[in-house]
Amino acid sequence: MEQFIPYLQIIAGLVLLTAGGEFIVRGAVGLALLMGVSKVIVGLTIVAAGTSAPEFVVSLNAALKDTADIAMGNVVGSNIANILLILGAVAVLKPISASRMTVVRDGGAMLLGTVLFVGLCMFGEINRWAGALMLCVLAAIWVLTYRHDKKMPTEATELHHDEVDEVGDVPTGWMKPIIATLVGIVGLMFGAEWLVEGGVTVARQFGVSEAVIGLTLVAFGTSLPELAASMVAAFRGHADVALGNVFGSNLLNLLVIIGGVSMITPIPVPAQILTSDIWIMLAVTVALLLLAYAFRKISRITGVAFVIAYFVYIFQLVAA
Repeated sequence: MEQFIPYLQIIAGLVLLTAGGEFIVRGAVGLALLMGVSKVIVGLTIVAAGTSAPEFVVSLNAALKDTADIAMGNVVGSNIANILLILGAVAVLKPISASRMTVVRDGGAMLLGTVLFVGLCMFGEINRWAGALMLCVLAAIWVLTYRHDKKMPTEATELHHDEVDEVGDVPTGWMKPIIATLVGIVGLMFGAEWLVEGGVTVARQFGVSEAVIGLTLVAFGTSLPELAASMVAAFRGHADVALGNVFGSNLLNLLVIIGGVSMITPIPVPAQILTSDIWIMLAVTVALLLLAYAFRKISRITGVAFVIAYFVYIFQLVAA
């Protein structure tokens, strides 16, 4: 029976992370709207931060447990999964429209964060000064985006509104959103603990590196909230919301999660990720932006290609 405990931990961890992320998003959005925060700011910050909360808690837990390879693999693997798996799956279900303003502005911000992250990885470790720089860059991006949306609303502005609307029914009053947020935090804490413990045990059982577990199993698990939100949006006829979710989530994964965690404890960059996976992440990011800008959509054919590319990537990681 003991040999099954790590797998039960992983399953329970994934369930708690998914549920916790959902509770946090709904609770935080409910509180923000009650306080009169505009939907632009809520969509730009809170929705993206809520869907990235599982990645943050898992990466922080892993870094504090001296399994930083999982922390780094989780973020890099999640960004690759968000583009290839999530956008690919949504596009197969329904093609995703992409306005050039959204691609240039929000996609450009994601690319800037990706290039900054890759550059800092070249030092072999993301330390506190690098983390502070990443958080400052994110704050600047948010301020400039909000000012632009306020002066000249565009399709990108409407996308942030739609992201909030796609959250669905949020708790009303003050007590329900607070309780939902607290329940979400507790779920994330226990989910992260069990997922990391189970993932490390399984990695050692099969003789694979913790970085690979972070890039595959953990990354997929922490991307489930984005996958769920994007698929629901597609079913409702708002597939383009998935693009905004991924732009915002990928930017936060790099700058808030790695930046925030590195402010608490420096994160070494595993050799495998340094020589391979960050470049794959950069390549799929550039490919997404070029395709979306050139064709103004992500077609079903592109979606199929993205999903196939993701499973090829996972296969080569596991088989290596």
